[in-house]
Amino acid sequence: MPRAFLLIMDSFGIGGAADAGDYGDAGSDTLGHIAAACAAGRGDRHGLRAGPLLLPHLDALGLGLAAEASSGALPVGLNRQPAAGAYGFGVEVSKGKDTPSGHWELAGVPVPFDWGYFPVTVPCFPADLIAELVRLAGLPGILGDKHASGTEIIAELGEEHMRTGKPIVYTSADSVIQIAAHEETFGLERLYDICLIARKLVDPLTIGRVIARPFVGTSAADFTRTGNRRDYAVPPPEPTLLDRAKAAGRAVVGIGKISDIYAGSGLTQKVKASGNSALFDATLVAQQETMDGGLVIANFVDFDMNFGHRRDVPGYAAALEAFDARLPEFVGAMRAGDLAIITADHGCDPTWRGTDHTREHVPILAFGPGIAPQALGGRGFADIGETLASHLRLAAGPHGKAMW
Repeated sequence: MPRAFLLIMDSFGIGGAADAGDYGDAGSDTLGHIAAACAAGRGDRHGLRAGPLLLPHLDALGLGLAAEASSGALPVGLNRQPAAGAYGFGVEVSKGKDTPSGHWELAGVPVPFDWGYFPVTVPCFPADLIAELVRLAGLPGILGDKHASGTEIIAELGEEHMRTGKPIVYTSADSVIQIAAHEETFGLERLYDICLIARKLVDPLTIGRVIARPFVGTSAADFTRTGNRRDYAVPPPEPTLLDRAKAAGRAVVGIGKISDIYAGSGLTQKVKASGNSALFDATLVAQQETMDGGLVIANFVDFDMNFGHRRDVPGYAAALEAFDARLPEFVGAMRAGDLAIITADHGCDPTWRGTDHTREHVPILAFGPGIAPQALGGRGFADIGETLASHLRLAAGPHGKAMW
């Protein structure tokens, strides 16, 4: 029985979607702008990387061709070489450019409703919401109460947080509340407990996620977010590919923050790891251990969390090249009947204004023994989930259509 793998390069967009202007993102292009910056020397960083962007293994799978089909331009340094598998670009139907919407739709379930968001004001949260959070959690108050970059607001308010015991509560353009606290002086489990309280309070507002953002350090000069982040998401509105596979008795392995994004639904095993390298290691272990008929879904979060949001072009470029360099390990361990699809959930152009996600197309790179090279064109995100379902011989879902 065949196996399937979905490798999600979190935030790796390949050109602005047709409706990008509705989100203020017309002209965004995560891959294209990184490649152009590297070719111009703006992607260089001593000791990290230098020169043009080099992604030979992704390119061999059709990345350059997919990006050209998406944006109309071949990214600098990529080629129009014949692809080793099927390639195209994904077009999101769900409104927004957030992580849950992208992931759920990739698993066959577009989001049929509008998320709730918080206004770009100071304060940004409803006063009664914060008052109830403070009361139920027994807090002396909160800090922040605004839209902010996570690393910047920790540098700004982290020392005051340690003095006062007030957690840092903030949001972004996504449907989210983020709560940052020091792992040692505040306590990791206490942070998680507060996030669970917040999750219940924001359910009536249709807020997608509450995210725990623990950090360590002694001052603004050395504060660092840790790998103990936890996302508290609402469950998908209907059964996803994960649920359907589990119901059919298949192994469903979620690597990284997959369990958080799907609210634990549909998984038979969850694997946590911090950093793309550790996530790739975990993916290789799952590739070796998952039995026939199984589904493995991995999220590689560093592209988004460490580089996209921080608008770090050299860092993003280096992370792409590191991921590309490890691809032969995965490809070489594939078995007869395996199908793997590399894609993303949204964009996060590190050359773009602000620090938020960008509304973009995403790559679709499908490969494995017996997967015929072909141009797929633009396909809905749900088509990816339905292709995996078809490959696993599961019944078709109500959204999307298998790509071959």
